[in-house]
Amino acid sequence: MVLHVERYDARERSEAFRRAIGEEAFPPWLIHGDPDSDVWWDRVRRWFPELHVVLEDDDGPVASAWGVPLAWSGAVDDLPSGYTESLRRAVEGHEQGARPTALVVCAAVVLPERARSGLAGRLLEAMRDLPAAAHLAHVLVPVRPTLKGRYPLADIDAFTRWARPDGLPLDPWLRTHVRIGGRIIATAPASQTLRASVADWEAWSGLALPASGPYVVPDAPAPLVVDRDADVGVLVEPNVWVQHR
Repeated sequence: MVLHVERYDARERSEAFRRAIGEEAFPPWLIHGDPDSDVWWDRVRRWFPELHVVLEDDDGPVASAWGVPLAWSGAVDDLPSGYTESLRRAVEGHEQGARPTALVVCAAVVLPERARSGLAGRLLEAMRDLPAAAHLAHVLVPVRPTLKGRYPLADIDAFTRWARPDGLPLDPWLRTHVRIGGRIIATAPASQTLRASVADWEAWSGLALPASGPYVVPDAPAPLVVDRDADVGVLVEPNVWVQHR
């Protein structure tokens, strides 16, 4: 098997990502329920089309990642609040002429059948080696822990400290990052605020939501809070900041 990197421009990015992974890699509320990220998305595609890679083998795409460049001092208290603010800071910084110092890898996804095959490390290497990222001093990832959906009531700071007997993180996606040299530096308790109508949340979750209040949605990393009078459900997604060399 020969693995190679494909790069796509802004016109091809979304289609390439769908070809590589498919929207089923993410829950529907993460794709359709973040109006704050939607504000920045068109400009992310316009300004940073080169920060996107797809790994392919002889049978086709097996993994995909994309990111944005932004100015970061290296201090934990200067980190973006998470995924959505990373988009905002990248776009506004570019438009204001700020010099970026960090690559934020906003998504890195491997085909499930190719998990635990070293592709996550190859993805990060491919992103880091992009010409547009070569001059950036830092690589940051707002990691969405894959196991957090089983523990939606757990505080993200406490969850991040949960470890196996060998000392590695309990969460498999965090564990993958640590194994390839990543270092957990902070949590992002409000990385994305997902907001949609009650009908949308019922369709996405498969649950009836007959009253206002909190609900545990299958595979969601935090409770969904429903306000029937306002016809809105809000879910605040936590991430974990990992820094890579």
